[in-house]
Amino acid sequence: MSVRMRGVRVGAAVAVVLGAMTASPGVAAAADGPEGFTIRDSRITESSGLAASRAHKGVYWTHNDSDDGPYVYAVDSSTGKTVCRVTLQGIDPRDVEAISLGPDGDLYVGDIGDNLDGTWPEVWIYRFPEPKELRGEVTVTPTRYTVRYDGGPRNAESLMVHPKTGRVYIASKSAKGEGGVYAGPGKLDPNGVNTFSRVAKIDFEATDGAFSPDGTRLVLRGYFSAYGYIWRNGKPEKIGSVPVPLQRQGESVTFANDGRTLMYGSEGTNSGVQPARLEGEAVPPAAREEDSADSASDGKGSGGDSSADDDRNLALGAGTFVAALLVWFGLRRLFTRRRD
Repeated sequence: MSVRMRGVRVGAAVAVVLGAMTASPGVAAAADGPEGFTIRDSRITESSGLAASRAHKGVYWTHNDSDDGPYVYAVDSSTGKTVCRVTLQGIDPRDVEAISLGPDGDLYVGDIGDNLDGTWPEVWIYRFPEPKELRGEVTVTPTRYTVRYDGGPRNAESLMVHPKTGRVYIASKSAKGEGGVYAGPGKLDPNGVNTFSRVAKIDFEATDGAFSPDGTRLVLRGYFSAYGYIWRNGKPEKIGSVPVPLQRQGESVTFANDGRTLMYGSEGTNSGVQPARLEGEAVPPAAREEDSADSASDGKGSGGDSSADDDRNLALGAGTFVAALLVWFGLRRLFTRRRD
């Protein structure tokens, strides 16, 4: 074996050790949140929106993009199977793109897509109470709201209902970097036109968005990227990029009920819903406080100054120290042989 090859082997081995050691805490953190799942319903081929149920643990609401009919599906994440299909009576959907849950427990379905890039003069939102019982087939008569944009028609795929105020927001989609967040009236009117006004600019193609359960954070996703925002005074303030998985056609996102895990959905038959944990400033304050309370309750001894995190950090430090020693001894041996 050549000296050069020995050096490569040493470097590779150290990289593996360091990579394994530094990856362990991340894996542990991901295991703390909800798991991903695969949608096992052959009728759902273009899952375009996603909303975590508050009334039914582990259930996520979704719907097809178009050419399906007035249907919304409740999917059990433990099995991936549909536990209820809701038919929206009296509705002939055109391009359904998003779903969101309001503070009163009502579901809002956004028939807001415009594949002709801003041709339709108006779009619609359908609202109905989340069923208390999930059984095979349910029919509801939703409230229908007519929506227009201040400044003319827009293509959009993101509908977000604020979990505290109940105000409805839409994020438009533009390949030219001309997208924006639009706010609806304080209260939607089923008998008139609801004009949505622009409150912020978006510089990428948003395919869906979601508020955190406490209403302090907004996440908007695109096909290959996602961004977090602080929600302050009815407007988003950009934090930066947040984790997003690589998916077949990334179309949807929602916050899991733990408040810090994002669930990302994709179009396609047997499509996957994948989790991603938020970190840093993107974590909502309510979720951060809950994490702190959990850490305190996990403390050992009367002082509570020992925790699983401390143990992991200690193990990580020890492992890094050992890896550094391996590097030092490996290089020393390598150069000793080179001199010989």
